[in-house]
Amino acid sequence: MAIELPALPYPRNALEPHLSAATLDEHHGSHHRGHVEATNRLLEGSGLEGVALEEIVRRARGRLADEAAQAWSHGFYWTCLSPCGGGDPAGPLAERLARQYGDFIRFREEFTRQALGLSGSGWVWLVQRPDGTPGIVATRGGGTPLTGTDTPLLACDVWEHAYYLDRQNARADYLEAFWKVVDWQAVGARLR
Repeated sequence: MAIELPALPYPRNALEPHLSAATLDEHHGSHHRGHVEATNRLLEGSGLEGVALEEIVRRARGRLADEAAQAWSHGFYWTCLSPCGGGDPAGPLAERLARQYGDFIRFREEFTRQALGLSGSGWVWLVQRPDGTPGIVATRGGGTPLTGTDTPLLACDVWEHAYYLDRQNARADYLEAFWKVVDWQAVGARLR
């Protein structure tokens, strides 16, 4: 069974003006698609054919692990965004972030600091630790918390292809736009 490129959960222009249709076309239609296609090529003869993508990420090694992780992370990233997103989280997620970071503003500042401080390409994640507390994890390249004990709640892609068409090298500007489309309802629903 081949891994399939998931459709965007909203129209390609739905995140404008924060993320342009051109960026989504390139990011989803080229980069994400490329990781899915590479995963499918590398799956042949791996012994992992027919296995769910999350399990491939956990069990694969080498280039297959990297491509599968990128395919999974991109699919997850799209579900973290919404044309109705932005604002502040509510409910249990907001309470846990306030307990851990003092308040949402401090959480957002720390998340942004780690995203700006990540040298090169990678991802920044809001995760839930096994003890239920939230944490922020920055991973280089295709790294993902899916391979550890943390539960991913929110992903921010800080590879240049996530923002270059809209903002060239201005990662800070991209992060400002990112916060305006985060789907806090979806993020909160992932809490265990």
